[in-house]
Amino acid sequence: MRLARFSSPEQRAGEPHAVDAAAAEVRTPGPRRPAGAAPVPRPASVPRDLPRWVRWTVLPLLVLVPLGYVIISAQQSRESGESKQEEAAARHLRFGYYPSSLQQRVYQVPIPYGAAHVGYLETNSWDTAVLYTQFTTTAGGLDTFLAKVGTTRDALHAGASSITASQARAVNWNLSGTGPWSGITIRRAGDKPDHAIAVDLHDPDVPTVYVVSTVNFQHGFGGN
Repeated sequence: MRLARFSSPEQRAGEPHAVDAAAAEVRTPGPRRPAGAAPVPRPASVPRDLPRWVRWTVLPLLVLVPLGYVIISAQQSRESGESKQEEAAARHLRFGYYPSSLQQRVYQVPIPYGAAHVGYLETNSWDTAVLYTQFTTTAGGLDTFLAKVGTTRDALHAGASSITASQARAVNWNLSGTGPWSGITIRRAGDKPDHAIAVDLHDPDVPTVYVVSTVNFQHGFGGN
């Protein structure tokens, strides 16, 4: 039979003090931060080094892509400038091409559908812009064109004098053929273009139309 082992009164009296001391050591808070004090900043994290493939792939692209864009833009600008210079230097009609939709709208020269032998030349100066156009169409196409520019066949007068000699020389037009010729001059106020129209009716079923459409920039600034 084993006897229970009892500690002496002195030992039992000392045990609670030992436990309380250990608990106090665990619960003892650190020094308190004064009220209103700024928080202690955490140490900044050390940035990671970029992988080598990033440095050798991405970084060169950041330099080469903008540089390539600048080179391409410069080339396009130079080609556009050369094209405009060539077109401005040309003193003859460009055949085989229609004026662009924007040009037809600005100069109000609606080329009839199915027109043949279309040629045009655009010239510009500080105060005027001129579109010279010629095309061959049908009798119905002529009526449609005249209606869209605001006139009719009955309003045409005999002769081709509506287009001046200097205008004809600008694009090497010969308006002194056998004819008969008919024409009209349409002047509009404001910023709308003026039209000088001559029609070669040598073959009434296949007339050839000559148009000089002039936009005067001064009209938009109170000019007449």
